[in-house]
Amino acid sequence: MSPSFFEIVQLNNGDYALRRIDDDNAPLVKISFSDEAREMMGDRDMSVAKAMIAAGIEAAGTVSHDIDWDDDELDISDTQPAYTLH
Repeated sequence: MSPSFFEIVQLNNGDYALRRIDDDNAPLVKISFSDEAREMMGDRDMSVAKAMIAAGIEAAGTVSHDIDWDDDELDISDTQPAYTLH
C-alpha cells in the first residue's frame, strides 16, 4: 500500500478539514468554529485548526497503543478517566 498524503483545506462553509490529497470523499476530520470563536481568534483560525489537527493526530497515536481496536465490546469510558477542560 502506498503512503497517503494529507492536506488541511478550508471548506466552502468556512470549516476546516483534513483529507487525503488523492481522495475527494468525505474528510477524515472537520473543525468548525462558532462566530464568537472566529472573532476572538481574528485571522489566526487556520493556525488554530492546524494545531488542533496536529494535537489530535498525536493523541490518536498515543491512544492507539492502549486500545485493542479489534475488541467490539470495548467501552472507552471504562478505560479512560473523564476530564473537564477549561
